[in-house]
Amino acid sequence: MIERTPLVSVIIPNYNYERSLRLCLLALAEQAYPRLEVIVVDDGSTDDSVAVAQSFGAKVVHTPVNMGCAGARNVGAEAATGEVFFFLDSDVGLAPDAVLNAVTLLRSDERIGAVCGIYDADPLIDDGAVERYRSLQLHYVQVACEGPISGIYPAMMAMRAEVFAAVGPFNAKLRHTEDADYGARLGRDYELRLTSAVRGRHDHDDKLKVLLSKVFTRSLLRVPLFAGGQKLGKGPESPARAAGSLAALGAVLTLPLPVLAGPLWTVVPAGLLLGSIAADGAMYRFVARRRGLGFGLFFVGTNLVSNVAIAAGVLTGAAQWVLSPRFRRIYDEVPA
Repeated sequence: MIERTPLVSVIIPNYNYERSLRLCLLALAEQAYPRLEVIVVDDGSTDDSVAVAQSFGAKVVHTPVNMGCAGARNVGAEAATGEVFFFLDSDVGLAPDAVLNAVTLLRSDERIGAVCGIYDADPLIDDGAVERYRSLQLHYVQVACEGPISGIYPAMMAMRAEVFAAVGPFNAKLRHTEDADYGARLGRDYELRLTSAVRGRHDHDDKLKVLLSKVFTRSLLRVPLFAGGQKLGKGPESPARAAGSLAALGAVLTLPLPVLAGPLWTVVPAGLLLGSIAADGAMYRFVARRRGLGFGLFFVGTNLVSNVAIAAGVLTGAAQWVLSPRFRRIYDEVPA
């Protein structure tokens, strides 16, 4: 046990996640760490989320309007009194030793600015094949880049309160890429760690349309960061995965070639498709071993479609960056 046990403020932004919030708070009640201040930030929910939070004895604070996760986290941080902030999304159920392990790692080295956790391979609530796809994909990607990272995963992230004060709040104007923005700011002065010692199950999206919309939008909005000099890191933004996404989009765009120029041109979309599959080959083998060949084939197809959406988002973002000065400046303003 830690010699002097700091109070940990668990800050949970929530908007209409009554179902998973209950599981999130139940997991917190079973934590091995002894000193928790649980703060649920209600972001204008219209379901029974507030009643659920109150039934677990959580402190409930409210945003003035629906602000999104970034703004809700800031409101929770203002209400927090702990020496350590543990940001936790309301659709994540932590493993019993997650908070204890996060605090231990933070206290082991003052250079560490944030400790992020890894999603389990199984979802918090299993709502079908698309959700199982997303759980396995993110689990594999995160495990592959465990250790020092260049970004953050704020759905499950611990940091010292003094570090949060030094870096400043999340940019509440960003609804989809506040993590990329905050990770870039935090990483200028501190080390960021991703560790399997901090684990949790996530209730991922279970509808393909919703998932594709998210990955498209997030890819589009990251373009100004990379155009501004941020380098591709590990995990979802690795050079290999970026190449795989571009190859998948290229395969789709070149599908008319055999019709327009003759059957020999089939080699172009086929080669691009194989290249995209090869870029994620190790992940596909992992999924097939874990879930079997049938689901593995479904996973490959879904991931190729996701890669097309990612690449399309990047190209759309690149066009916006060229045409819109306002788009180029969306990360320039740092919140006070």
